[in-house]
Amino acid sequence: MSKLVESPAWHALKFHHAAIETIHMRQMFQGDPMRFDKFSLKLGNLLFDYSKNRINDQTVKLLIDLAEQARVPVWIERMFNGEKINSTEQRAALHTALRNRSDRPVLLDGKDVMPDVRRVLGLMRSFSDAVRNGKYLGHTGMPITDIVNIGIGGSDLGPLMVCEALKPHASQNLRAHFVSNIDGTHLTETLKKLDAATTLFIVSSKTFTTQETLTNASSARAWLVEKLDAKTDDEQAVAKHFAAISTNLAATSKFGINPHNVFEFWDWVGGRYSLWSAIGLPIALYVGMDIFEELLDGGYAMDEHFRSAPLDMNIPVLMGLLGIWYGNFFGAGANAVFPYDQYLYRFPAYLQQLEMESNGKRVDRDGNPVDYDTGMSVWGEPGTNGQHAFYQLIHQGTRMIPADFLAPLHSHNPLGEHHAILLANCYAQTEALMLGKTIEEARAELEAQGLHGEALEALLPHKVFPGNKPTNTLIFDKLDPHTLGMLIALYEHKVFVQSVVWNINPFDQWGVELGKQLAGNILPELRDVTFTSRHDASTNGLVDYYQKHR
Repeated sequence: MSKLVESPAWHALKFHHAAIETIHMRQMFQGDPMRFDKFSLKLGNLLFDYSKNRINDQTVKLLIDLAEQARVPVWIERMFNGEKINSTEQRAALHTALRNRSDRPVLLDGKDVMPDVRRVLGLMRSFSDAVRNGKYLGHTGMPITDIVNIGIGGSDLGPLMVCEALKPHASQNLRAHFVSNIDGTHLTETLKKLDAATTLFIVSSKTFTTQETLTNASSARAWLVEKLDAKTDDEQAVAKHFAAISTNLAATSKFGINPHNVFEFWDWVGGRYSLWSAIGLPIALYVGMDIFEELLDGGYAMDEHFRSAPLDMNIPVLMGLLGIWYGNFFGAGANAVFPYDQYLYRFPAYLQQLEMESNGKRVDRDGNPVDYDTGMSVWGEPGTNGQHAFYQLIHQGTRMIPADFLAPLHSHNPLGEHHAILLANCYAQTEALMLGKTIEEARAELEAQGLHGEALEALLPHKVFPGNKPTNTLIFDKLDPHTLGMLIALYEHKVFVQSVVWNINPFDQWGVELGKQLAGNILPELRDVTFTSRHDASTNGLVDYYQKHR
């Protein structure tokens, strides 16, 4: 057995779980009228209510003991101080430096990284201002009206999510588009709507070698040259209509991108943590650099809280520990995220990569197989859409699915009673998941509807809700850039806390590589007309089937 599973803190939680498992949250609320005050925290305009969890004072104490046993405060400082905690790649994980709004230096190998961070922010401001105010012109002398970000993974999910979330702040003169999928449909359908003369492509690839991104970029380049009838001066056309976020200047130059339109970021910035860097250039273009820096301010505010708040008053720490409580002791395999704000409709998709790519690991930092579950499946949709789809499984299904509910007090688009109805549904769902409906309550309800005898008894079991389903509720005033920055950083740090307790490295993603490697072997076989026998029988059959029907 692993040291974690054999540890005193783990054993104490296991013993405590056996004692608390049968206690319903109804009883907890009835027995403690101060439960909301006790189990909620406020940071700025963000309220974190975790009172509807299957916990009591002892649970929180034991979870904090687990965090202290794992030396979470030490690891927090190690991350902020630039230590190379990404052990398999021998890199720091310094995404927090990208949003450091203080005068404090951030040292990496003895060198302060902040001058470079501020320099790139300045370049982003100059470029985005020029595009937004119409001074930056395309090859034919026309201003830019459409931005197409070409990336994948963190180079797509983060900027896309933020641009959608901050749409109320967007320029009226610019439209943002995102192409990630290697499926030609994604690029083709995007380009159908665009005028090449007023389109700017941003190619986001640190190494400028990512197959999907470079394939899409090359096709976009060919489209641009053809549409502008610029085959004789394609270099000038490409130089005016392409920018890149990359560290490979030789490759971007070979592609034809003007070096002044190439923005740097560093190997201590992981892809799924990169929206704070030059990868966020589409955000700066779409909503303006002032708004982008407000986003950084929000991330920094959460960083300061995470770094300084006591563990039992620390929102990311508590969220991370609650996830461990349900995943490792209750056997939950999924965590749902339900934003009751349409602008956050891509937030669950963003969190899927953040959590599942970070903590989907089978070995610990020392390379030993773990004997405990790590990570959860993350999914969700905006409310109230999800209520009419998959909430049934959470309410009456057999699996526990802890859920986070996020909602603003005020809407960017007040319209009649729309927002009051939205919030009523959000609050009601967390209450229903906690309370459930007993058989006695269901019987009384059916009798009040005039149902009796066999008809009542037949319907009665279907009307019972077990309740006792855990939720966190995050309430904020309005979805502004600062609040969004806080929310993103909150979930980043939640994931980090869990990785520390599980003793895994959340900053690598070797699992992404195997399929890409094998795809490299199969692609030449799909191009060739000869049949193959080098794979397993299924893969051989699929390749041969394609050859017969191509």
